[in-house]
Amino acid sequence: MRCLFAAVGQIDLAEAGFAAFDGSLMDIWFDLAKEIDALTASAAVEMEEFDESFAPDTRMADPRFGDYQVNGVLPYAKSNRTNPRALAEKLVARLRGAGIDPEYLELTIAGPGFINFTFTPRFLTDWLKRYASGEALREAASALRGGRRTVVDFPSANTAKQPHIGHLRPMVIGESVARLLEFCGAQTVRDNHLGDWGTNFGTLIMKIKQDGIRLEDLGADALPLLDRLYKEGSQLERDNPELRDISRAELVKLQNSDPENTAIWQTIVDISKKAFERIFAEMDVRTDVTLGESFYRDKVQRVYDELIEIGLAEESDGALVVWHDEVPRFSRDNERPNPFNIRKKDGASNYASTDLATVLYRLDEFQAEEIIYLTDSRQRDHFQQLFLTTRKWFEKTGRPLPDLHHVWWGAILGPDKKPFKTKSGEAVQLRELLDEARSRAFAVVTEKSPGLPESERRAIAESVGISAVKYADLSSNRTQDYVFSWERLLSFDGNTAPYLLYAVARIHSIFSKLDGGKDGTDEAAASPVETETEIALARKLIGFVSVLKQAASDLRPHFICTYLFELAGTFSSFYNADRVLVDDAPTRARRLMLCRRTLLILETGLRLLGITPLKRM
Repeated sequence: MRCLFAAVGQIDLAEAGFAAFDGSLMDIWFDLAKEIDALTASAAVEMEEFDESFAPDTRMADPRFGDYQVNGVLPYAKSNRTNPRALAEKLVARLRGAGIDPEYLELTIAGPGFINFTFTPRFLTDWLKRYASGEALREAASALRGGRRTVVDFPSANTAKQPHIGHLRPMVIGESVARLLEFCGAQTVRDNHLGDWGTNFGTLIMKIKQDGIRLEDLGADALPLLDRLYKEGSQLERDNPELRDISRAELVKLQNSDPENTAIWQTIVDISKKAFERIFAEMDVRTDVTLGESFYRDKVQRVYDELIEIGLAEESDGALVVWHDEVPRFSRDNERPNPFNIRKKDGASNYASTDLATVLYRLDEFQAEEIIYLTDSRQRDHFQQLFLTTRKWFEKTGRPLPDLHHVWWGAILGPDKKPFKTKSGEAVQLRELLDEARSRAFAVVTEKSPGLPESERRAIAESVGISAVKYADLSSNRTQDYVFSWERLLSFDGNTAPYLLYAVARIHSIFSKLDGGKDGTDEAAASPVETETEIALARKLIGFVSVLKQAASDLRPHFICTYLFELAGTFSSFYNADRVLVDDAPTRARRLMLCRRTLLILETGLRLLGITPLKRM
């Protein structure tokens, strides 16, 4: 194999921070944009026309012009009052003088000074040979996050409530975000921060005692009954306000570690955990630790003491609050003041105080460098104030500040474009939604493949139904609302899970037709991609890296969904245009390799979304 660089010239590639080719498949670049950026920067720094302020700004290019484009020459030329086209020509000459092998990389200039980088068919083929397995992809991708210690806070549901459709998004988005980060090399802690402490327990304990209910006798229907008891207790309090005093008294007893109320509370928490664990198993959601709000109730005093000592917190109307006057809507001068209330008037802790204690615990115990919170959009103000408070607190106490991110999302809407609910106006129960997904998927699979045994059709329907619900959620930009539609999400046409699962099964069928599932073709014998559709598919495959980086950086799985849908379409065009099992050995080898790599990337991408691929549908 030839080297990308026939001669290195005066550029010290190692010092530039990227790998040069030495003729071995082990040195094929993975992150092409990063390497082009480093190569261009190292070339520019050797030229008198550039100084250290020059940034190449490498991006994916319009496919008509190349694979990647360096855009930084134009703004640099403008700020230095020089001709951008002439400057680009000098930079390209410098790069060519460094010995870039034209059999691997072509450079052109477009317009007033855009530099286009186009990788040749030989390079595309060698890239596909180098990254030939899931292990190879993951090993290379691990450099993107490089062992960064990251806490992912999800799904974090409230206890004593049945899982409903509102729990779908934190489970599905949280699992995908965690998988993305782990694939990119992050050391994650998946923390299920349960809402297991608060005023609702006073109401619930009051109702349980009033009805003389023994929780240990409830059996499998325990959680639905607890959910109903809380709603009935809340209604009783509205009808009979004097009951609120009884509920408050029960809550105070719980907060003071009364044995009876503590035992009731613990049973409620255990029932809730078991119910969610069953849903997690069905949804293929994994958590590492479950540290609910109750875990931090003996840790909030330290927060109060420190914030008062450094002058960050102050009393306001009996509560302990933090003001952020630099943000108008959080300022004390606002018409409707909205401080960060970290302790209630009665001295009780709240969501804010336990969240502050949680940040400190995650820093101390997990050495967190990054913390990612997943909730809906209604909590955006809370997290902005939490992050502002944490930054000021940690700065004044000399603590390292983890990167803090709030991953939020819009609502799931029904056909009427209003929040998706039952006909009676209740939240759709997640259990009922998943059961309906299986039932509808079974009908679709039976219609498509009536000849399959029923047991196999039900197994396929289990995967297709749950995957369709997940994918419908993930394929939408998470910060936008989306309309839930059974017809759309179970369709085999368009950007859906059934379409992608079928695309995977279709490629598996190609190999099942070969002798023993293998044809014995050595990929080393594969000739460089040649036809228009082969080249287009190879380019789409290496584009996986850029999409992976974007999805992991923005914490938006829909980028992966869009890419997989486009990749499946590109493969379909290739497969329809170019016969795979031809007699010519090098051609057959490269086309089978393209099939294998498409299968690899499709399956890898689906698993990043929390979807298990199928070999047959």
